[in-house]
Amino acid sequence: MMRIGLLKETKTPPDRRVPLTPWQAAELQKKFPGTEVVAELSPIRCFSDEEYARKGIRVVQSPEACEVLMGVKEVAIPALIAERTYVFFSHTGKMQPYNRNLLREIIRKKITLVDYEYLTTPDGNRLVAFGRWAGIVGAYNGLRGWGLRHGSFRLKPAHECFNMKELLEQVRQISVPSVRILITGGGRVAHGAMEILAALNLTKVTPAEYLSGTFDRPVYCQLDPDDYVRRRDGQPFSMKDFIEHPDRYESAFLPYALRTDLYIPCHYWDPRSPVFLRPEDYLHPGFPVRVIADVSCDIGKPVASTLRPSTIEEPFYGYHPQTGKEGPAFDKDHITVMAVDNLPGELPRDASEDFGNSLLEHFFPALLSDDPEGMIRRATIVKEGKLTEGFAYLRDYVEG
Repeated sequence: MMRIGLLKETKTPPDRRVPLTPWQAAELQKKFPGTEVVAELSPIRCFSDEEYARKGIRVVQSPEACEVLMGVKEVAIPALIAERTYVFFSHTGKMQPYNRNLLREIIRKKITLVDYEYLTTPDGNRLVAFGRWAGIVGAYNGLRGWGLRHGSFRLKPAHECFNMKELLEQVRQISVPSVRILITGGGRVAHGAMEILAALNLTKVTPAEYLSGTFDRPVYCQLDPDDYVRRRDGQPFSMKDFIEHPDRYESAFLPYALRTDLYIPCHYWDPRSPVFLRPEDYLHPGFPVRVIADVSCDIGKPVASTLRPSTIEEPFYGYHPQTGKEGPAFDKDHITVMAVDNLPGELPRDASEDFGNSLLEHFFPALLSDDPEGMIRRATIVKEGKLTEGFAYLRDYVEG
C-alpha cells in the first residue's frame, strides 16, 4: 500500500491551500486501489478536517506512517520527518538564500524532495502551477487598489470572498473609468489577469493601438517579450534566443509605461534580462502610472517600485519616485504598489481544486507507476539525501 499524507502547512505566514481537496483525495483512492490518503489535523486549511472525514479520508495527528508527504509551501525544518518523500514548492532550485538551511536539513535526514515547480513535459512545459490564480487575484487587487486610491469604487478584499464566483460578482458590480491598463507576459499568469478584465467587458487593444490611440473608454493591452524588448544589434527578435541569451536584448518598455495608468506585471523575468522600470523612469515628466499590481513580485528589479513583498492582510504600500523610498499607499505623491507574493492563497478553495486536478492528471499516474517519461525524476532535487544529477549545481549553495 502507498500511503500519502496531506500535510498541515507550517510556513509563516500560514497558507490555506491544499494539494488535494477532500473529493479529489477520495477520487485518488478510488482510481488507484491500494493507495490511502490521510490528512494531518489542521485548523487553518481551507477545507476543514470534517470535510475530509466526510469523504472517507482519515484525519491523523501525525502523518509519520506515510511514505509520501505532500504540502504546498515550504515545510518548517523541525517538522521534517527523516527518510520520507516530500512534495512541495521548496524554493531552493534558484539558490534562494533563505531556504539553504531547509535544503541542508533535507539532505541530512536522507529525504527525497520532489518540487512541483519542476514537474514538466520532456520539452520543459510546466504541468502543475498556481499561476492562473496569481493572475486572477493580482488583477483584482490592482483594480481594488485603483478604486481605493481614486475613491471611484470599492471592492471586497479577495481573501474575504468565499470563492471565484463571489469575486466575479464583486467585479461585475463596479464601473471602471477610462483608464489604460497594461499587462506584461503571455503565460498562465497573464491569462488569469485577463480573465478579470474580461469580466468587466474591457476592450483589448493591440500594442500599436495602445501606443498611438486615444480612447474614451477603459482599455487594456497585453505585451509579449517581442513587444517589450529588442535586440541590441538590431537583429530580429527570436524567443529561443531571448530565453538562452537575454543579455543580448534591451528594454523597449518605457513608451508603453508612458501611456499607462494601471500596470500589472505578469511576466517571467531572468536576472540577465533588461529591466522594465528603472528608478529614473518614474521621474519622467508626466509619468502617468499610479497603481502597479506586481504579480511577478521580483524585488528591486525589474520594477524598481517593488521594494518588498506585501501581505494578504496589508497588500498595498506607496513608492515615492523622488526618494525611492516607501511611504503611504494612497498618498498623491506616491505610486500605489501591490506586491503580495502568495496571491493564490486569497482564493484557496478554487486554486487548490485547479491544482489538484492537474496533480490527478499528471503527477499521481507517474508516482503510482514507473514514471515512464521521467517527469518525477526531473523534478526530484534530492534523492534519499543526495542531490540528483539535474540539481548538482546546488552543491556549492548547500555547502555555503
